[in-house]
This record gives sequence, C-alpha cells and structure tokens, in this order.
Amino acid sequence: MAEWSWLVYTVLEVLIAAACCLGNALVMCAVFVGIRDSLREPTFCFLVSLAVADFLVGVAAVPLAVMLDGWVNLTPDLCLLFSCVVLVLTQASVLSLLAIAVDRYLRIHEPLRYKAVATQRRTWWAVSVCWMLSCLLGFTPLLGWNNHSPPSDSTNTSSSLTIPPPCTFLSVISLPFMVYFNFLGCVMAPLLVMAFLYARIFWSLQGRLKQSCPHTQASLLRERRLACSLALVLVLFASCWIPLHLMNCLLLFHGPQAITKGTLYTGILLSHANSAVNPVVYAYRIPKIRQAYSQTWSRLLMRLNCCHGDERVGQSKTAGQDNHTKACRSGEEAPPPS
Repeated sequence: MAEWSWLVYTVLEVLIAAACCLGNALVMCAVFVGIRDSLREPTFCFLVSLAVADFLVGVAAVPLAVMLDGWVNLTPDLCLLFSCVVLVLTQASVLSLLAIAVDRYLRIHEPLRYKAVATQRRTWWAVSVCWMLSCLLGFTPLLGWNNHSPPSDSTNTSSSLTIPPPCTFLSVISLPFMVYFNFLGCVMAPLLVMAFLYARIFWSLQGRLKQSCPHTQASLLRERRLACSLALVLVLFASCWIPLHLMNCLLLFHGPQAITKGTLYTGILLSHANSAVNPVVYAYRIPKIRQAYSQTWSRLLMRLNCCHGDERVGQSKTAGQDNHTKACRSGEEAPPPS
C-alpha cells in the first residue's frame, strides 16, 4: 500500500511540476512580450516575481520534495540545504503576495502620491528585497535551528565510513521551527496583514463607488475587479498551504501517529498545486494577461506555420529542381532524330 501511495504521489507531482513550468513560463512570456510597458506597472512586476517563484516550484521544489521523501541517501548538511530551498520558494511567494497587497493599498489610499512613490526603480528594489528576505528566512535552519547535530570528534572516523542516512525533510527541519517560526511568523502573520489590507481596499472602493459620478465609476470598477482577482490568488494560497502547516502542528503536539502518510502526501500535493493554479486564475480574472495569453499563442502559432510553410516551399523547390534535372538528363540521353 505504501509503495502504491508513493507511486501515485510521484506521478501527480510530475504532472504538477509540468503544469507549474508551462503555465508560469507562459505568464512570464505574456507579461514581457504581450503587455506593452507592463513592467512599468508595479503590480505586474510583483506578479512576475510570484510567477518566477511558482516556476521554480516546478523546477526545484517538486523534485526536491520527491527526493526528500527518504529515497535518497544524503549527508545531513546537504539534506538540510535542499530542504531550505523549499522554504525559500514558499517565502518568496508569501512576500510577493504581500508586496502586491501593499501596492494595491497605496494605489487606492494614496492615488495622488502613488506614481511618485511606486516608481519602476523602487518597484524592482522591492522585488529584490522580497527575494533577499526569502533567502534569509528560508535558510534560517542553516544557522542552527534544525535537527542535525554535528558529530563529535570521537565519532568522526566511524561516521566517515558509514553510508549517509535516508534524507527526509522532517529529519533535518525541526517541527518547532516549522510551527512557531515558519507557520506563525512567516506565513500567518503576512496573511493576516494582507487580509487587513484587502479589507481596507474593498471598504474604500465600496464607499467611493457610492459617491462617484458615472465617469469615474468605470475606473473604480476595474480597480475592484483587479483587487478581487488578486485577493482570490491570496485565498487560494492560504487554502492550499494552511492544511499542510496544520498537519505540522498535529505532528508537533500529537506525534507521528497523528497524520497518515497518505494524508501528508495530500497536503504536499495541495501546496504544490497552488503554483499550477495561479496562471489559470490570471487568465480568467485579469483581462490584460488574458489578452497577452492569446497574443502569445497567436504569435507562436504564426511562427510554427511560417516554419512549416518554409519547409514546404523548400521541399517544393527541391522537387522542382529534381524534376528539371531529370528532364535535362532525359533530353541529353534521347537519340537524335533520323
């Protein structure tokens, strides 16, 4: 049963990783190519940062999650390093979502100063700070808060001759760190701040819509629609990640028997599936990205058709040249008339 559950889990992880890579690569291509001057808008810069984090989930986090299931023997230091990479990508998603919420809040509550404050340079500085903080918070276990204890001098000789133990995430990452620091401090606290900011945004937009004239209602409705779309991304993130963190709480307070292996696999798959769902949300909820998707696909299809047409033209030219050569040869070989 355990082997079957691991096989199903691995197959689903491969599918999720492919969806993460393809979907988020399309998001990045759409923003960079399909939306003109999109990177001058802070919201799209932070969306690209979130898409990069989701893309790296498919490239790195999912393969590492499968590898860190006890099927590979690694030294504790290397196992700890790989486990921290997963934490870094999760934290990058959280901080990108927080940056999006702050950007929307400033746009609604400081409309006159927004363009002067949210310049392109400051936006990319904010993206850089998000990723630097993600590395700092994600690699915190390397500083000592982990389950790996360095071997003593008396056991150095014997440990160097033994095979490294199987590498699992919870064998090197401590549950108190995951619950108290990662979940409560690095995930729940930003989620609560984002919930407060979006509540203020919707409250402000609702009040302005009641007092505004028909000319300004269209722009306010667009703002509300975009805020609803981004809030949906936030709700999906919380819905996909909180179950896994609650499982860590149960493991900490009630022991390994509190969670079955299949339930833990389900929580891990749900957390990774969030990175594959976000591009779908962008396509259905954000008109600019939806139009950029269609433009990107149409350009790709046009290039494929052009390449296919060039191959056909080349083949027809080659066939024509062959026929002409054969005709010339047959004319040269024909006997002269008597």
